[in-house]
Amino acid sequence: MRSRRRGHKRIWIGGTVFLVLLLVILFLSVRLTQITVSGNKNYTEEEIKTLLFSGRWDKNTFYCYYKDKFKEHENIPFVEEYKLVFNSPFSLEVIVHEKAIIGYVSYMGSNMYFDKDGIIVESSRETLEGVPMITGLRFGHIVLYQVLPVAQEGVFDQIMQLTQLLSSHEISVDKIYYDKDLKVRMTMGEITVELGSSSDLNGKIAELADMLPVLAGHAGTLDLSTYDELNPDQWFSFKRKE
Repeated sequence: MRSRRRGHKRIWIGGTVFLVLLLVILFLSVRLTQITVSGNKNYTEEEIKTLLFSGRWDKNTFYCYYKDKFKEHENIPFVEEYKLVFNSPFSLEVIVHEKAIIGYVSYMGSNMYFDKDGIIVESSRETLEGVPMITGLRFGHIVLYQVLPVAQEGVFDQIMQLTQLLSSHEISVDKIYYDKDLKVRMTMGEITVELGSSSDLNGKIAELADMLPVLAGHAGTLDLSTYDELNPDQWFSFKRKE
């Protein structure tokens, strides 16, 4: 009787060890082989993958799931948050939600990026492609995640309006300058554009978009400050750079 019980015990222990080993092998062998990234603009797909899956175990499906659910997400500059969607044990989608940045100012050797409400959302020495540098603003001490303390009231609404128009016309601008009266000047390569006040911005940017193919390869200043939407036959001056 005892011999039979010992035999059953050995079988039970042996079966348990085998099951544990099988689970360990399964845990080690199931890996993510297909990772896609969506919502990314400031980073390439490969850059996001490198930032999130550079560790030895990061592509292990079970560890990746555990890390996503029970550990803090990676802090990625210019990214508000990201979400991992497991489509299968071998397939994963990374959905990126980037910070809504409309411009940056230079402050103490760093680029201080801000959103549509003027809140400083990122400080970096990196220059983000497609985001214009805003100059001419008068501001005091800057604190990360707080509103940029500017003297020009309403300037953020104007920056938001202008950058949205530029984006809709696929116009890339290096710098946008605002004077104390909120009159605007933009630089794009070797071309300077005088926009004047914020009135009729839709028409001014539309005119600029039409003119850019003609101005390509030239250097100088285009004056759109006199734009009048009621005068369809008006002319604008372009002063070539000497």
